[in-house]
Amino acid sequence: QVQLVESGGELVQPGGSLTLSCAAAGISVGINAMGWYRQTPGKQRNFVAAINIAGETSYEDSVKGRFTISRDNDKNTLYLQMTSLNPEDTAVYYCATTYQRRFYWGQGTQVTVSS
Repeated sequence: QVQLVESGGELVQPGGSLTLSCAAAGISVGINAMGWYRQTPGKQRNFVAAINIAGETSYEDSVKGRFTISRDNDKNTLYLQMTSLNPEDTAVYYCATTYQRRFYWGQGTQVTVSS
């Protein structure tokens, strides 16, 4: 059974930094494409960043240069390092993957950027 558990979300001031974690079970983060998405109330869930099996990364335009997606195969954990945070980054952040033709989400972690 695939399980994704996010953590690390909290209240942070504008300009601050935060690292989110996604602990995976039932899959290996090193041999599955993984991604981060975010959602604000009343809006659709949007793509933030992804990493493929080869380690190649991609980012939504507004986070390029500020966010970095990475993984630790030994810890079987996906990360999202976020810097220069602004109020527009406030959202629930979800990690996600596909496995055996099914899409899996974690439960999400709240990031609030506010002074």
